[in-house]
Amino acid sequence: MKVEVKHLSRIFPKQVVAVSDVSFSFESGKIYGFIGPNGAGKTTTIKIMASLDMPTEGDVLFDGISVVQDPEKVRRLLGYMPDSLPEYKDIQIWEYLDFFARCFGLEGEERRQTLADIEAFTNLNGIREKFLADLSKGMKQRVSLARALVHNPQVLVLDEPAAGLDPRARLELRNLLKILAEQGKAILLSSHILSELEDICDGAIIIEKGHLLYAGSLADLERGGVPSSVAALPVEQPTGIPAATEAAQTPLPSGATTAAGTAIGGPPPLPRKGLTLIVHCLRDAEAIRTCLLEQPAVREVRLFGDKELQVDIEGTEENIPAVMAAVFASGHPVVGFQQKLLNLEQAFMQMTKGTVQ
Repeated sequence: MKVEVKHLSRIFPKQVVAVSDVSFSFESGKIYGFIGPNGAGKTTTIKIMASLDMPTEGDVLFDGISVVQDPEKVRRLLGYMPDSLPEYKDIQIWEYLDFFARCFGLEGEERRQTLADIEAFTNLNGIREKFLADLSKGMKQRVSLARALVHNPQVLVLDEPAAGLDPRARLELRNLLKILAEQGKAILLSSHILSELEDICDGAIIIEKGHLLYAGSLADLERGGVPSSVAALPVEQPTGIPAATEAAQTPLPSGATTAAGTAIGGPPPLPRKGLTLIVHCLRDAEAIRTCLLEQPAVREVRLFGDKELQVDIEGTEENIPAVMAAVFASGHPVVGFQQKLLNLEQAFMQMTKGTVQ
C-alpha cells in the first residue's frame, strides 16, 4: 500500500489558508511522523486523508484510489484515530467496538473473534464492561486505537495518539505501533513528542503555516540533508487558490520540500552539501586543527576543551576519507572520529519558526 498526498490545499471561509500545496508519500511497513507547530495544518491534512473533509485543491491516493472520488473505498482501507475519544456516557467498551464492527459488515463468529483479538491486542479484554466516560486518558486512547483496527485497515492515520498519556502508556502504545508496522501497515503519526517519534519512525514530514518544509527519511534528516532527488523549483501559487488576501499571499518558507524531494523557494535550511565531524585527539589538538584547516574540503574547525575538534566539511560523506587520511598521514595522535548527526528535535527547531496561522 502506498499513500500519496498530492498538491493538497485547503482554504476555509474568509480566505484562511490552512494547507497550501502539500505533497508527500509513505508506504506499507513504515511509520512516518507528522510534525509541526500548533496551527500548522496537521489536523486539517489528516481529516482530509480520513475523508472527513474535502480539499480545495489536490487529492490523496491510496494505491491509486482517490479520497475525493471514492471516499467509501478509502474508508475501507484506512483506520483513523482522532486526538480524543467521544465521551458517550451510556455505552460500554465492547458495545462501542461492536457497533463499529457491525458498521463495517462483520457478522456472527467473524465479528466476535475479530473483537476478541483486538481487545487482547490492545489489552482491553479485562475492562471491556467499563463505560467510556469512566476511562482514563490512556484507556480511552487504547479504545480509540482498537476502533481504528476493527476492519483491519492497511493504513493507520493517528492524530496525537500519545497526548496526555503517562510514560508507561506511551511506551505500550509505541510497542503496539511497531507491531502494526511489522504486520505491513502504513502508519502516519502526528505527535509533539519528538524524542518518541525518533525511536519508532522511519521518516518525518514537517509542516509549518500550512506549507511543507521537509518530507523524507529520518536518516537524511539527521545527516542535515534532504533526499538526493531534490531540485530547485520556482515558487508558484497553487492552481485555484486566491491570492488577493494576506493569508493567501503568505510566502513559502525557504527550503520547503515535497516528499518526492522537490525543494521550493530557495536552499534548504539544512544544507545537504556539508557535514560536521567530531574528532577526538590524544594530544596536540591545536596542531591537528591546523592540519585539518589545510585540507581543501574543510570549511571550519572549532576546538572544544583540549581534546575535541568539530570539523565542518564541504560536500558529502565521500570527502571524509580524504580529510582524515591526510591527518593520519601527518602522524598526529587522533584516537577517533565520528559524524555529528542532528536529532529530530534539533532538525525541527532549525527548520521551523514557531509561527501559527
